[in-house]
Amino acid sequence: MHLRALYRTAYRMTRNAADAEDLVQETMLRAYRAFDTYTPGTNIRAWLYTILYRVRTDALRRAGRTPESVQLPDDGPAVPPEQDALARGGDAISRALEQLPEAFRAAVVLRDVEEFSYDEIARILDVPIGTVMSRIYRGRTLLRQALGDLKP
Repeated sequence: MHLRALYRTAYRMTRNAADAEDLVQETMLRAYRAFDTYTPGTNIRAWLYTILYRVRTDALRRAGRTPESVQLPDDGPAVPPEQDALARGGDAISRALEQLPEAFRAAVVLRDVEEFSYDEIARILDVPIGTVMSRIYRGRTLLRQALGDLKP
């Protein structure tokens, strides 16, 4: 149930299908190993996203020590865009979202795409709620500017 949403978020974070799959796999492995620490009755979705972002943070720390995987240009897109998203300009939004700095992109995706509350986002990213609000505001502002530049 949560795998697709985790994958979508991981893909937005990594911009690479293979890396997103690895990120989700590692997230689920860590969740399985730490399931005894999960408190029944709490938001399991937020718990999984917390693990996802911590796995991503760990991967970014190691990124300087390992080679970066890239997709070959002749392989085509890793995930085909949804047709209705293309019709609504979703492709331009996705490109603009990819250009956001990591901290702003994470906050905007968690709020506007995954629909977490500010409090849940603060717990997932392990930052104060004021920082979350600031990052969302700045991220949305940068998105508006990027999308405004695309208008004819």
